[in-house]
Amino acid sequence: MIGGGLFLRYLDPWFVEFVRVKAFDAYNRMEPREPDPAARVVPGAKVVIVDIDEKSLARIGQWPWPRTVVADLIAALRDYGVGVIGFDVVFAEPDRTSPGRIAETLRGAGPEVTGQLKALPSNEEVMAETMRTMRVVMGQASSNSAAVTAPTETAKYTSVRAHLGTLGATDTDPRQYLFRKPTLVHNLEVLEGSASGLGFFSVEEEVDGVVRRVPLVMEIAGVVKPTLSVEMLRVGFSGNSIVTVVDPGGMHEIRLQTPGGNFPIPVDGRGRLWVYYAEPDNFNTPNNSGRLYISAADILDGTVPKERLQGTLALVGTSAVGLLDIRATPIEPRLPGVEVHANILENILEQNFVRYPFTMVLWEMIAIFVAGVALIVFVPRVGPVVTLAGLLVAGGGIAATSWYLFIEEKIFLDVSYPAGMVFAVYAVLAFSNYARDAAEKRQVRGAFSQYLSPDLVEQLAENPDQLRLGGETKKMTLLFCDVRGFTTISESFRADPQGLTRLINRLLTPLTNEILTRQGTIDKYMGDCIMAFWNAPLEDERQEAHACEAALAMFASLEALNEERRKEAEEGGFTFLPLNIGIGINTGECVVGNMGSDQRFDYSVLGDAVNLASRLEGQSKSYGVGTVIGDGTAASVRDELPVAELDLIAVKGKTEAVRIFTILGGPELREGADFATLLADHDAMLAAYRAKRFDEAEALIGRCEGQLDGVLDGFYAIYRERIAIFREEPPPEDWDGVFIATSK
Repeated sequence: MIGGGLFLRYLDPWFVEFVRVKAFDAYNRMEPREPDPAARVVPGAKVVIVDIDEKSLARIGQWPWPRTVVADLIAALRDYGVGVIGFDVVFAEPDRTSPGRIAETLRGAGPEVTGQLKALPSNEEVMAETMRTMRVVMGQASSNSAAVTAPTETAKYTSVRAHLGTLGATDTDPRQYLFRKPTLVHNLEVLEGSASGLGFFSVEEEVDGVVRRVPLVMEIAGVVKPTLSVEMLRVGFSGNSIVTVVDPGGMHEIRLQTPGGNFPIPVDGRGRLWVYYAEPDNFNTPNNSGRLYISAADILDGTVPKERLQGTLALVGTSAVGLLDIRATPIEPRLPGVEVHANILENILEQNFVRYPFTMVLWEMIAIFVAGVALIVFVPRVGPVVTLAGLLVAGGGIAATSWYLFIEEKIFLDVSYPAGMVFAVYAVLAFSNYARDAAEKRQVRGAFSQYLSPDLVEQLAENPDQLRLGGETKKMTLLFCDVRGFTTISESFRADPQGLTRLINRLLTPLTNEILTRQGTIDKYMGDCIMAFWNAPLEDERQEAHACEAALAMFASLEALNEERRKEAEEGGFTFLPLNIGIGINTGECVVGNMGSDQRFDYSVLGDAVNLASRLEGQSKSYGVGTVIGDGTAASVRDELPVAELDLIAVKGKTEAVRIFTILGGPELREGADFATLLADHDAMLAAYRAKRFDEAEALIGRCEGQLDGVLDGFYAIYRERIAIFREEPPPEDWDGVFIATSK
């Protein structure tokens, strides 16, 4: 469960992210940003919102206003000494009140009147002329609609776009991490041609509709564009480039470079800024006494004190509800969209950000792992109640640390998902603990109710530890032996089940004798399978050698048995089906002792080494050999027996690769020159194969085949097949030669 929780956090699906961002919202509400003009990178830099509010609509008329009125607003802001203007609105369509447009709609006017009207400049031209006297950044809106036309980038802005570069992993294309939109709602060309900069003002709402992370850079219609806020800073401070800092995991910073210095902006992997919101400004204050909002009507009337606007970064937007630019944010469920951009500008100017670096993700996963392991250790030992108390204390400490990091370091450490995951693990463990206790009590009552008094039964039920069985951990060698093709053999005895039983007994008896003769212990019979082990209950200093010698002797006994059965078949005139076996041997640490239920137990062995021995037996047929032994066994017997390596394999049920070997024969074979020759060629073939030198490996296979009477020819045939497959589908560059087993 812990692994699943960690994997889920790594995948980070929407519901995990949903819990995290809600935690961020809570932190932002409890500790909102305190605007501090004195702490800004550029001394005296201020942000204001030129508000197209209800008062302005009542004073001037419904939106959209004639472009000549907008031109007057730009001129008024210029005269007030505003540093840069950014429009959080888009002028996508021609003004219907332009003289030429009016001339087209007049009825009964003579040619002289209409000609005079058409000769006048359009309202857009008037606005564009005024824009050329002021630093103006035009806003654009991204769109998913295929009906929206793509923007025409003029040469003036192509150079600006070229400044969007990357630092860090310079061979990593930053575009792969950006949000993409197919089309753009852009301004009329005459207006964009007169602007000092262009920036998109679209914000990406999250799964819950809240605006808390805003892309600062986005690819729209194939063009990488900065957001309105960043472009206003670039234009306002004569910046020459906007640079993304990228590493293989994604973006982590965007830098605005200006003659007066750089503005580093921390972002998430997709170029989004976690907006750190201040308390909402009141846009209905009398006499424009709020922190941000100034009515556009008052600016046009000239009633605003000059010092209120001089040198500011002015965002032109709307708080009017009817104009549909109201957003849900962590700090306020109904906030004018233009105030989102104002918060971004203040974040950057004050360098006051909430950061969520990737290291925090690692700490969250570490917390889940450590707490989960602690629960696994403590719940069964000290009980759920004491563990819960400790969990609450530890959880409170982590929550306090998270809060400290937020208010002091402005680092967001999410504790919501780790807390939920840890308590889920606790619930499962607590339930399992109670269920196990209840099951033990039921088992004791059922087992002893006929033999003990009710009082004693209840005592045993309340203290089942009195019946626990013990064991010891020690190094052991395990052997598994199984009959190959047993299904086919058993089908031939369908009409004679007693005959099948006699055959199995006839097989298992000599095989068992070979094990017992060499100090082995028979653990159990599982149908046609034998499980045996060495070094318990008696110590055996040559446990690995005895197990391997038993395997060789078992094949010799099997050969003798098959010869007897062949003669019997010839004499009796029935079909002879030879018996074949596969053997797996492995050495490792195991737990051995009396194991089973409280009513019936066996002297048996458990451990990962046991499972691996069973898997090795299953692979003997796959490698065309009779016996497969593990690395530890081979290391102990290679000086006594002829051992050859087979493969690096990840057996089914294990992720780590193990090195496996086979035994070619008895000690006399190891001393011969033929074995040394074969072993040299064999090892060279494996080295060439793992180095992906398949031609060389295949040539060495040709040299090995037939040696020692072809004892490994079946094995080499398998490698020829692998090489043929790899020639058609080459392994990946990081392939380490490990074969992944798909069957037991």
